[in-house]
Amino acid sequence: MIDPIVTRVKGFLLKPVETFQQSRNDEPGLVFSYFAALLLINAILSAIIALIGIETMPRLAGMPEGIAIPVIVFLMVLAGGFILTLIFAAWLHLWVYILGGRRGIMQTFKAIIYGHTPRLLLGWIPVIGFIFVLWSLVLGILGIRELQEMSTGKAILAAVIAIIIPLILILLVAAYFMTSYVTTTAIPYQPINSFS
Repeated sequence: MIDPIVTRVKGFLLKPVETFQQSRNDEPGLVFSYFAALLLINAILSAIIALIGIETMPRLAGMPEGIAIPVIVFLMVLAGGFILTLIFAAWLHLWVYILGGRRGIMQTFKAIIYGHTPRLLLGWIPVIGFIFVLWSLVLGILGIRELQEMSTGKAILAAVIAIIIPLILILLVAAYFMTSYVTTTAIPYQPINSFS
């Protein structure tokens, strides 16, 4: 089981278009095993980074609950990564389908799961991790194009819509809560004509 995963990792990092074309007929078991293995690696490395962060911050090093932070990071990355990836892939598939992708939802899942390869392997690196997130986005778009047999423009449009709508909703909710907080918080003041 390890050899196909290593082969796919090399392929998606070095020859993504060819590897996506070769993965059209991958069984769901292989796809989800690949995802689970990479997600586990990412969760372990993220927890190690959290542990190193705790050790290098004097404020946190002496705290007895400080050791719980890496465990929490591990569980959040593992569970959150799995759930959010599946939700995002299903959401993206809606837009892929609307824009003409008719190869099935499993092809979209493959595109997203395989596209996450750089992010899962290297996205945990502090400071430069965002580069691998962007690389994963590009790979996901390539995967949609290849596996759904869509044009590059439609694959990009589907990805942009799937990302922009949730971002707008998050910003609107944040603005609502910020406005609600600011307008309902009383600001204490001293009356101008007060005599003490």
